[in-house]
Amino acid sequence: MKTSFNQLPKSRFGVAGYSLVEMMVSITIGLVIVAALIGVLTSNSRSSKTNDRTAELQSNGRYALDHLRRELRHAGYRGYTWAEPNTPTITGITNECLDGGAANSFVVNLRQGIWGADNNPYSANCLSGATAATIRLRGDILVIRRLASAPTATADLTANTLYFRSAYAAGQVFQGTVEPSIPGTPVNNFALQEYVYYIGSDDNDTTVPALRRVALSSNGAMADEMVVSGIEHMQVQYGRTTSDLNTRYYDANAMTGKSTDSAQTEWDDINSVRIWLLARNAKPETGYSNTSSYAMGSVTYGPVSDNFRRQLFTAVVQLRN
Repeated sequence: MKTSFNQLPKSRFGVAGYSLVEMMVSITIGLVIVAALIGVLTSNSRSSKTNDRTAELQSNGRYALDHLRRELRHAGYRGYTWAEPNTPTITGITNECLDGGAANSFVVNLRQGIWGADNNPYSANCLSGATAATIRLRGDILVIRRLASAPTATADLTANTLYFRSAYAAGQVFQGTVEPSIPGTPVNNFALQEYVYYIGSDDNDTTVPALRRVALSSNGAMADEMVVSGIEHMQVQYGRTTSDLNTRYYDANAMTGKSTDSAQTEWDDINSVRIWLLARNAKPETGYSNTSSYAMGSVTYGPVSDNFRRQLFTAVVQLRN
């Protein structure tokens, strides 16, 4: 038997509609679908932020490690000169890094391409912590000395800048535009470059750690600058060939000689450097807990107890000069 349209139940206005129960069921189903969509969006957002933080760690850590690797491979470069550099008289260097040596003895010690310290021997001068950013937070100090890769023409010499006049037979540091007379050919001038690497704070946010360095600038001063943000810790060991013809690695405090020594020391025997860098995110991550410890040579950093993600980077760099 067929039911006609006019026999369907009607509302007071003559049109069939939903009951209250049906409407509540529809709303409940809709809310479940919306909640599921919100959950998916939240999960995707959380995953995206985690990926961004991981990318931040890897980018900062790899850049810092590549930077130090490149500088270490150039450490000790003296142009054409293999002979012992002449010791000149240089004056007027400001904010010089000195660990018990005479004034102006740090910048002329080009024969020592690599040096390091487990503490802060420069707390009275170039790393005195004059600002929050330049305070050494932790980790080792690494000193690298070398010449620029390309020579500077005589016409391009500038006042106050330190150069090294290099020939096969001899070489000498000088300052300004007056070239010293040295024997041998060919002869060229190279800009002197010296860097003291350490862990300090970010220029824009002192709560964020950073790899920093004090660099010899063109005006004859040691100037502080940031290399890369997000590096929390640095440890360095130095490889020397022992009597059994094996390379063994030592902490800086096991080596003899200061960064201003001009005499032969154990630092002259280094053939490789082993580096550990610990990268850390700039901001903590809600819901993430880090209680890890990080083995960095003879030092174990941690266990930490916070909400920052970290990643450890390490490399062995063979010295070329």
